[in-house]
Amino acid sequence: MKTYKDELIKSMNYLAEKPNTIFVGQQTEYAGNPMSTTILDVSKEKMIETPVFEEVQMGMSVGLGMTNMCVITFYPRWDFLICATNQLVNHLDKFKHMTGYDSHVIIRVGKGSDDPLDPGVQHKADYSEQFKKLLTYVDIVKLTSKENIYTTYKSAYENKKPIIIVEYPEKYSE
Repeated sequence: MKTYKDELIKSMNYLAEKPNTIFVGQQTEYAGNPMSTTILDVSKEKMIETPVFEEVQMGMSVGLGMTNMCVITFYPRWDFLICATNQLVNHLDKFKHMTGYDSHVIIRVGKGSDDPLDPGVQHKADYSEQFKKLLTYVDIVKLTSKENIYTTYKSAYENKKPIIIVEYPEKYSE
């Protein structure tokens, strides 16, 4: 029986097979968070490891997405994505309106766990509803169960429009 994490691995391997995908973010090339354990089979040549500079990471992702690349950009917690809000709201979300084209960016964001370890209030919020109010064109999909993980990522690749996909790392063993 496949777990939530197995479905994420399957999804990331599907994306990695595509010639125009690139994986961007902290702890992509060098594992260190739950999300990074879902891309262990992905070639390092498809990865851009970034330091802690969330706004620049989002700007890079938007720029790469403008070049017909499909960018899978990693934000292990919503609280880190807040630092990239300028690029997300003022650039990625408005890009189609300004240009008529999409910047193909898939944003993987995690909701920090409550259990077994509480990372503190600054690392476990879920800002999905707040960001839905800020964003006009970028969809937000919450992966609350393993059943829709693969189809969500497959659809995100095929649709070629920006999307935020919310993951729940505490479900990885379910």
